[in-house]
Amino acid sequence: MNIVQDGSFLTLHYRLRGPDGADVINTFGEQPATLSIGTGELAPAVEQRLLGLAEGSHERFELAPGEAFGARNQELLQRVRRSLMDELGDPDADYSVGDVVQFPTPDGQGAYAGVVREVGADWLLFDFNHPLAGQPVSFEVQLIGVL
Repeated sequence: MNIVQDGSFLTLHYRLRGPDGADVINTFGEQPATLSIGTGELAPAVEQRLLGLAEGSHERFELAPGEAFGARNQELLQRVRRSLMDELGDPDADYSVGDVVQFPTPDGQGAYAGVVREVGADWLLFDFNHPLAGQPVSFEVQLIGVL
């Protein structure tokens, strides 16, 4: 029987639930996911819990607040001038609290997201923390295959 180790290639079903118990991701009842351990596809705390599990295992893990997606970082709350938003995007866009806005990375090769937390007269307050940062989550996994 194959055991999960660093570098293992996995076929699995998994479910991630937020602090309210609602599914964030759920592959049960759908096509299984495939991923490799150690490539950053899962949070390091989740990968650590998978290490040593045998093919065919079905487990549930509770992760403490901040363990899966890190602690909330107040430095990731940032005000952005509306004029800069107009320059970077659509000058006619309306922004509301809760909107998710994509920003290009400095090299232009990727993107990252911020959530609008406040709207001022000439600025927007964005939260660039992961939405589950600082939150407890539960993770359920059924290992179908381990290579």
